[in-house]
Amino acid sequence: MTAPLSSSSGLEVLLSTLQDAGDVESTLNILNVLDELLSAGTDRRIHYMIKKGGSDALLSALVNTARSFSPDYAVLLPLLHLLAKVGHRDRRIGVRAEDAGAVLLTLNLLRKNISHPRRAAACLWVLQVFSSSVSTANLIGQNHGLDVIYHLIPPYTTQHLCPIKAAITAFAALLSTKANVSSAVSKGFVSGLLQLYEDWFSNDSQCGATEICHALLRCLHKLTHSAAGRQAVRLQGGLRLLYQTTQTCLHSKGRDCLVEPSVQLMRKCLPKTPLPLISDQSAYTFPLPGRSHDALETNLAPDVSSDDSEEDEDEDDQEEESKDYDDDLETDLNKLRHCPEPDRPKEMLIQYSRLCPELSHDFQELDLSSESEDTSSSSSSSSSSSDEDEILCPQSSRRKCTSSRRRSTSSRDLTSTESTSETDMSSERHTPASPPSEASGFRRHRNFLSTSPSFRSMVKETREDASSGQRGGNLEAEKEGAEESNHRTMIDRLLGRHGVSIPHHDPRLYRAAATRTQSIPGFSILAFPDFWGHLPPPGNEVMAPRRPNVQRLKVFEDIRRFLSTNDIINQVVFDLEDSSLQCPSDCLRFYSKFESGNLRKAVQVRRYEYDLILNADTNCSQHTQWFYFEVSNMEPDIPYRFNVINCEKTNSQFNYGMQPVLYSVREALEGRPHWVRTGSEVCYFRNHFCPARGPRKSTFYTLSFSVSFKHREDVCYIAYHYPYTYTALKAHLKELQKSVDPSRVFFRQQVLCGTLTGNSCPLVTITACPTSRSWRDMHQLRNRPCIVLTARVHPGESNASWVMKGTLEFLCSSDPVAQSLRETFIFKIIPMLNPDGVTNGMSRCDLNSEDLNRQWCKPDPTLSPTIYHTKGFLYYLNSIGRTPLVFCDYHGHSRKKNVFLYGCSVKETLWQSGSAVDTVGLKEDPGYRTIPKTLDRIAPAFSFNSCNYLVEKSRASTARVVVWREMGVLRSYTMESTYNGCDQGIYKGLQTGTGEMQEMGMKFCQSLLYVIRDTRSLYNKTLINHIDLDHSVLDHKSHNCFEDDEPPCVEEIEYSADCPPLHGTDLDSEVNSNMADTEEEEGEEEGHQGTTRRDSLGQLSNMKNRLFPHRTRQSSMETLGERRKSCNGVSIANGQIIS
Repeated sequence: MTAPLSSSSGLEVLLSTLQDAGDVESTLNILNVLDELLSAGTDRRIHYMIKKGGSDALLSALVNTARSFSPDYAVLLPLLHLLAKVGHRDRRIGVRAEDAGAVLLTLNLLRKNISHPRRAAACLWVLQVFSSSVSTANLIGQNHGLDVIYHLIPPYTTQHLCPIKAAITAFAALLSTKANVSSAVSKGFVSGLLQLYEDWFSNDSQCGATEICHALLRCLHKLTHSAAGRQAVRLQGGLRLLYQTTQTCLHSKGRDCLVEPSVQLMRKCLPKTPLPLISDQSAYTFPLPGRSHDALETNLAPDVSSDDSEEDEDEDDQEEESKDYDDDLETDLNKLRHCPEPDRPKEMLIQYSRLCPELSHDFQELDLSSESEDTSSSSSSSSSSSDEDEILCPQSSRRKCTSSRRRSTSSRDLTSTESTSETDMSSERHTPASPPSEASGFRRHRNFLSTSPSFRSMVKETREDASSGQRGGNLEAEKEGAEESNHRTMIDRLLGRHGVSIPHHDPRLYRAAATRTQSIPGFSILAFPDFWGHLPPPGNEVMAPRRPNVQRLKVFEDIRRFLSTNDIINQVVFDLEDSSLQCPSDCLRFYSKFESGNLRKAVQVRRYEYDLILNADTNCSQHTQWFYFEVSNMEPDIPYRFNVINCEKTNSQFNYGMQPVLYSVREALEGRPHWVRTGSEVCYFRNHFCPARGPRKSTFYTLSFSVSFKHREDVCYIAYHYPYTYTALKAHLKELQKSVDPSRVFFRQQVLCGTLTGNSCPLVTITACPTSRSWRDMHQLRNRPCIVLTARVHPGESNASWVMKGTLEFLCSSDPVAQSLRETFIFKIIPMLNPDGVTNGMSRCDLNSEDLNRQWCKPDPTLSPTIYHTKGFLYYLNSIGRTPLVFCDYHGHSRKKNVFLYGCSVKETLWQSGSAVDTVGLKEDPGYRTIPKTLDRIAPAFSFNSCNYLVEKSRASTARVVVWREMGVLRSYTMESTYNGCDQGIYKGLQTGTGEMQEMGMKFCQSLLYVIRDTRSLYNKTLINHIDLDHSVLDHKSHNCFEDDEPPCVEEIEYSADCPPLHGTDLDSEVNSNMADTEEEEGEEEGHQGTTRRDSLGQLSNMKNRLFPHRTRQSSMETLGERRKSCNGVSIANGQIIS
C-alpha cells in the first residue's frame, strides 16, 4: 500500500500513515482530517478516496486495531463510523472486507458489544455495508449473523432507538440473498417480525417509532421475495394485520409513510389466483391449412421458457422506443444499405398487373352508368363487382372455419332466409370430417339487431306494429321466416322514426354487407352502434382527472375480497363458451357474440362490481387488450365497477387520462348516436391473477373503471376504443363509390386476395380521371407517382381505421386540395390488412396466431396471404418502374400521446447507436423528414419531436423497414395515432375522438403536396387558403423522441421489488447522530463543557462534522506537519489538500 512519497498525493500520505500509525492520537487525527475532507464536499471526494485505496486502508486499520487483546474503542468507534460512510459508496466493499478478514472480525465485535448500544450500532452499520456483496451476506448468515442481529430487535421500547433501527436495517440488508431469506423463513422469523411490527405499531401512540415500523416492513418485503415467505405472511395472518394497521395509518398523518409499503406488501402476498377459465387458449380456434388439429393444440401450449420475462416482446409495435436504443439499433452499415433479393421470381409478379386498372383503362365513356357497365366485364372491376374478382390466394386457404369451443345452438342463432346461392355457399363450407366438438361450419352474419330484453322493451311499440301483420297461419312452419320479416319491418320502422343522417353510412347497406362477412363463431347478431352509425359528440372530451390514491382504494377492495367473503357473490353471469348460461334477473347482462366483439367471461363479484375476462387471440393464449361488449339490465345513476383482469401490457394510457368509450342505444334512438368517453376512477395496475392452466409466473394487469348509466334498462356498448368493423369498411367503400363523380374521380375497389376464412381484402385505387383521351392527358395519368397506404394490420388498433376513413373521404371529396392530389398522384390503399382479426375481435394477430407486421421479410402465401400479396404488389410496382413515392402504414399506439411518424434513416441510426462509422461523409436524401415537418405545421394532433427515424433490429421484419430496405422507398413510414389524446397544441388535455382522427387522415393527405419538388406549380390561392400553415395557431411544444411521453405513474403499477424508501433518512445521518451522541458521552467523562454542541440533528447535518476535537493534541499535529513537509510540496491545511 505504501507508495514513495515523491510520487504520492496528500490523500495517499494520509491513508499510508493511517495504516502505519502506532499511537492512538495520530490515528484519531488522521481520521479527523479524512472526515473533514469527505464531509465538506460531495460524493466525488469519497469516490476519489476509494479509487486511491481508501476502503482498503480503513479495513486494514480496523483489522489491526480490533485484533488487539483489548481494543481501544476510542479509535474503533470513529473508524467504524468512517468505514460505514465510505463503504456505503464502494460497490466492492464486501469483497474487500472478505479479503482483509474484516467481516467475521466485525461480527465478533458485535457479539462482544451487544450491551453497548453505541458500539453495537457502529458494528451493525458496517455489517450492513458489507452485506451489499452477496457472498459477504451469505458468509455472515452462515456464521449465525442472522440470529445475532434478529435477537437484537426488542419489543416496543423508548430506549436506544438508534441501535434498534441499525439492527433492523442490517437484518434487512442480509436478506438480499436467497440463502439468507430461505434460512430466515425456515427459522420462523416471519412470524416474529409480524409480532414485532404489531407490537411497535400498537404501542407507538405518539408516532415516535415510525422509522422502526418502516424498517420492519422493509424486512418483511425482503422475506416475501420468496414464495415460502409470502405463504408464511398469509399463514401468520400478516395480510389482515397489515390491512388493519394501514386503515389506522390513513387517519394518522404521522404514519403516512407506512401506507405505501404496507399496500405493496399486501399486493405481493395476495395468493396467485388462476383465471376462472377452462383453458387459457382462445375460445376460438381455426384449422390452419397444412396443420393438423393435434399440431394446433401443441402450438397453443404456453411457452414456459418465457416465464421469467415480465413482457417478452414489446407488443406496441407502435414501434415504441426502448429505453436503451444501443442494444437494438442496427449498427452494421452494410446491413442498413443492403437490399435483399426479392423473395419470389419476377415471373410471378405479372398477376398483380390487374391491380393497376388506371394503366389499362381506355376512358371511352366517363359517365357513371356506362362506366358501371364497362367495368363489369373489364379486367378491373368496380366495388359492385369486386366480389367476383379472382382472389389471389391458394385454394387451400379458402378453407372452412370451425369453432373448437363447445357451442350449443343459441336462441340468438336465427335461421337464414338469404338467397339460394348464399345457402349453397354455406353448405359448401361444411366439414364432415371435423371432430364432433367442432361446429360443422361457418355461419354468415345474420342481420338481426340485439335481442336483449332491454332492447325489445325500448322498441316494443315498433315491434308490436311490425308483428301485427305476421299473425295467423301456421306459426310453427313460418316461425323463422316470420321472425326475419318481423325484424326487417322493425328495422324499417326504427329508421323511419329515429334515423339520423350520418355521412357515408347507410344502416341497410351495412346490414346487407354483414351477410357476406365470414367469422369463426358465425355471428348472428349485429351490434347496434355498428348498424346504426356514429356521429362525433358535440364539444371536446377532456382527459379524465385521476383521483388521488384511486389505485390504492381499488387494491384495498381486492384485499378485502380475500380477507372477507361476506359480500362476495362470485357468480358467472356471462360465458362466451356456454350459451345456455342463465343470467340472474338482478344483475347486468353481457353479450359479445357480434363482429369485433371481445368478452369471454363476466363474473359478478359484488352487487355492483364485475370482473371481466377478455378472449385471447384466435389459436393462441395471449394478446388481450381489445374489448367490445354489450351490457344491459342496469339501474340508473349507480356506479358499476368493471375490472378487466387479464390485460397484458405493463402500462397503459388509462393511467394518464384515457377513458373507454360507451354507446347508448336509448340515446341513439333519441337522436344522439354518439360513442362517448366514459368511466370514473380509471386506473391500470398489476393484479394477483395468473393463467388458468399456464405458468404461475405470468403477469396480468387490471383495468378498473366505474360507469354510471343514465337510463334504466338501457342497452349500452362499452369498448376499448371507437370500434370500426370489417363490415363497416365494406359498407363505407360502397358509399364512397356512390358518392364520387365518375367523370372526375377514378375510384376502383378490387380484391387484393382472400383471407384464411374467405373474407376479401380490398384494395382501392383513387386518382383523377384525365380531362380528355389525348396522348398528353393519358401520358400524365399513367406517369403519376404512386402513394401506397395500408392500415389495420393489428386488429385492436381501431383508431388506425378511423384515420384511414378520414383519408378515404378526403381523397373522394370535392375539396380543391383533394382534387390537386388526385391529379398529382395515384393512391393505392389497402385499408384493412387483417380482416379476419378485426372480425373475430382479436387484438394483435391473424388467425395463424402471428403478428402480421412481423411477417414482411418472408411472408407465407398460405398463412399470411394479405402480407404476401401486398408485398408482391409492391414488388410489381417496383419492377415496372413505379416504386411508390410514399408508403405509410397506419397504426395505433397505446402508451403515448399525440400522432407521430416512424421512418428510416441510415445516418440517424448510426449516429444514435454511437457507431464508429463516420456519418459526416455519408450522403442521404433528407426528404424523409419532409412529411413529418409539414404535418407538424398543419396537423394539430401531430408531434414532430415524437417522431424518429431509427432502424431497429427488432423491427427488421416490419412493413416500414422492409419497404424501405427492399423496395427502396425513402419515405416509408409507420404513422402512430394515440388512443388517448394530445399534450400539445390546440388539442392539449383533450381526448381524441373520431373527428380528430379523421382530420389526421385528411392532414396526412395534404402533407403529400410538399413531397413534389416543384410545389409551386401545385399551389394557387385556393389551395393556400385550404392549408393552414400558421405556427402560432398550433402552438406545438413537443418532447424529445427518446424520452417516454409519460412520467412514472403517481401510483406503483407493479409490485415494488423492495420497500419504498423513507424520505429524510439515510445512513450518513444515522452515523452522524451516533457519533454526536458518543462525543457527548465522552465529553462528560473528561469534564469538557459542551459549548460547541449542536442543538439538533438538523443543525448537525448542515455543519462540518468534526469527529473528536478533544482527542487532538498539538504534538500530534506537529508530527503530521513534519510528514506533510516531506510530501513533495503537498500540504494539508484546514481540512484541504493544497499543492
